[in-house]
Amino acid sequence: MAISFANTKGKAQSNKVDTYAYKDGDNVVRLVGGVLPRYVYWVKGTNNKDIPIECLAFNRENEKFDNKEVDHVQKYFPSIKCSWSYVVNCIDPTDGKVKALNLKKKMFEQILTAASDLGDPTDVVTGWPIAFKRVKTGPLAYNVEYQLQVLRCKPKALTPEELAAVAEAKTIDEKYPRQTSEEVKALLEKITSSDTPEGSAEDTEAINELNQ
Repeated sequence: MAISFANTKGKAQSNKVDTYAYKDGDNVVRLVGGVLPRYVYWVKGTNNKDIPIECLAFNRENEKFDNKEVDHVQKYFPSIKCSWSYVVNCIDPTDGKVKALNLKKKMFEQILTAASDLGDPTDVVTGWPIAFKRVKTGPLAYNVEYQLQVLRCKPKALTPEELAAVAEAKTIDEKYPRQTSEEVKALLEKITSSDTPEGSAEDTEAINELNQ
């Protein structure tokens, strides 16, 4: 389909998702919308970057491995295991933008525990910012610890500007659509052939850190 001259960008548009970059020390984000449950395989591309491939054996709706869809990855890479890769939208207070937050499992467990007392952190009126520290515990990239600072997690309604930003942003489901079995198989065939994809447009910061 042809588009008007005024509307063309003249080049391919990036589909890279804007993600929150964790930094050492204090971090603060405000979670918005729903949490997207998923498990992902990470497969190396030609540029040695990781390509995310969704584990279709895991059901996003009931958070169970029900194996209702064919998991092609195990046929091509039987030694690779899928990783916990839950993700949620958040507001980054440093610039007011809505970004995807690749959750860390142990920190998410701390948030769930705090929510039993503080309520839903994603509520636009009674929700609360997620204040936490990222602390290095060793020399390797995944030697880190996340410490939720509960006393700083006080209820705060979203501002009109924040509500507008959330309304304009894509939902987390739109940012990370579930790959179909056919799409996964086609991608795996490319990876194992000379026509290998170059790598991921998705944030893969410290893959080994995902379960921390």
